[in-house]
Amino acid sequence: MIEVRGLSKRYGDTLAVDQLSFDVAPGQVTGFLGPNGSGKSTTMRMIMGLDAPSSGGVDINGRPFRQLPWPLREVGALLEAKAIHPGRSAYNHLRALAESNAIPLSRVDEVLGVVGLEKVAKKRAGKFSLGMGQRLGIAAALLGDPDVLLFDEPVNGLDPEGIRWVRTLLRSLASEGRTVLVSSHLMSEMAITADHLLVIGRGRLIADTSVAEFIAQSSQRFVRVRSPRTEELATLLAARGASVSGAEDASLTVTGLEAAAIGDIAAGAGIALHELSPQAASLEEAFMEITHDSVEFHGESATGAPPDGHPPAMATAAADEGAR
Repeated sequence: MIEVRGLSKRYGDTLAVDQLSFDVAPGQVTGFLGPNGSGKSTTMRMIMGLDAPSSGGVDINGRPFRQLPWPLREVGALLEAKAIHPGRSAYNHLRALAESNAIPLSRVDEVLGVVGLEKVAKKRAGKFSLGMGQRLGIAAALLGDPDVLLFDEPVNGLDPEGIRWVRTLLRSLASEGRTVLVSSHLMSEMAITADHLLVIGRGRLIADTSVAEFIAQSSQRFVRVRSPRTEELATLLAARGASVSGAEDASLTVTGLEAAAIGDIAAGAGIALHELSPQAASLEEAFMEITHDSVEFHGESATGAPPDGHPPAMATAAADEGAR
């Protein structure tokens, strides 16, 4: 269990973390999300006692990290994969960590096997690829068989097989009743890995909720409609207050009306429908919308259009036509 209460961190005039309070419960994967510069890494460093908070505090299983008698046995963390001596072998790196916390050396071989590095255990870690370094960092986090685990961008540098392996590992650890906190920018992966989300922006807590509830907060829900009489249907829907846009596949994207209402309007006009399917926002779309005001730097797409991926509206003229 991780308990964060009123946590703040200031660097000179910059307030990196601003009065954060949340719990990370055992038995589930908690995703820790936020734009670049939102304070995620700083928060994780304060949880691990690497940075001192300006105010507030963090307890891990009821105590601050620095009061844990055998830290690696209670908390494992991957915060920086390359935080290793480049001249040491993978085995010797883990052996040094094990000896510092009275962990049996047999555990070194176990975790090397878990992460798939047993064949390169004697090679210098400085020669490892980014993905291999990530695996070694995960091995170090698992070394003490801890109940609390923190991972900052654990799939960075991994190939698709490695990403799937990490996903399975995280869910397996949570199913054993461990507390698992994962920071990631890979929204598609978080959508299928995390059970709960903590979302921060500019150092402040934005959301503390389940994945499903977070997505439901987004306004990016719409109904996809296909019909052989697309333009006529768009005019009718726009006249009823809907916002209608066209996609490249000749379908309509409709917001402002529920699927049942769209079906009734089409039926009343004798218009056949080939598809009528409500669409929920993806986690990425919900994240981009809800954190929009917390992003430090915004850009434009190559065409100069807003980078939200929405097709241009086709219903303005149709609405005017329908109102006549």
